[in-house]
Amino acid sequence: MGHGHGTENMGDKRLTVAIGINVLLTGAQIIGGSISGSLSLIADALHNLSDAASLGIALFARKISRKPPDEFKTFGYKRAEVVAALINLTTLIIIGLYLIYQAIWRFIEPEEIEGWIVVIIAGVALCVDVVTAILTYTMSKKSMNIKAAFLHNVSDALASIGVIIAGTLILLYDWYWTDTVLTLVIAGYVLWQGFTMLPKTIHLLMEGTPDHLSVDEVIKSMESVESVENVHHVHIWQLDEHLNALEAHVVVNSNELSNIERIKTELKKLLSDRFEIGHSTLEFERPDKNICEPHMRS
Repeated sequence: MGHGHGTENMGDKRLTVAIGINVLLTGAQIIGGSISGSLSLIADALHNLSDAASLGIALFARKISRKPPDEFKTFGYKRAEVVAALINLTTLIIIGLYLIYQAIWRFIEPEEIEGWIVVIIAGVALCVDVVTAILTYTMSKKSMNIKAAFLHNVSDALASIGVIIAGTLILLYDWYWTDTVLTLVIAGYVLWQGFTMLPKTIHLLMEGTPDHLSVDEVIKSMESVESVENVHHVHIWQLDEHLNALEAHVVVNSNELSNIERIKTELKKLLSDRFEIGHSTLEFERPDKNICEPHMRS
């Protein structure tokens, strides 16, 4: 238990450091973009700001999610991180749309850009993005929020490389249009990333069936257990990112309590081992009870 708390505290410290350096970087990029006239630098700054905000929300959600279940939240507070992911992704999409709007206006009213300022600040941004990605990489394997933040920082690093290239082209060839084109590329990537992850987050909040599970397959497996005649009224959902849950009515051809207990134990073990369903609620019925037809499984 102590080791778990130590790991969580270390993760919180990493997130705090990542937030701090991203906020500082955002300020530097906005100032540099305003002085140089680079829209792509400001675009990258807004993306960095969204990363800092997403890390802050993720950190806050991590702390809430550790609260134990109580009379108001009997399943606990684990979904706080999923709600945070929804907020982060929605904000990301809004920023992407705003960048497209700004890029279109820049095509209409072009501005001169100071290439050296763009290259220097984008170089610093690249270093910060790499450091932040390193800080969040380990935690990203187990958390939707942190994974989103990690991917954001990787995309930021790629965007910073693109900004450096655009600044270099401006210095060498006065190709100012490359800055606007790059802004559209960054915006497109931000929107693609947001719209890719948003449906998964909404699916979890809407208590959808986990992607890797088939309700029909679960029912067939349950009905293969000895003395189980029918399984219906089946509901499968996720309590949080890592815990799957199921409730179902199970028709058995036995009245003996000991046999029913055996069936329940076998079913719960089957659900846990084969389908990774860690929380299951089973209601047992006799065949003579008025139940749904076999095809009315849910």
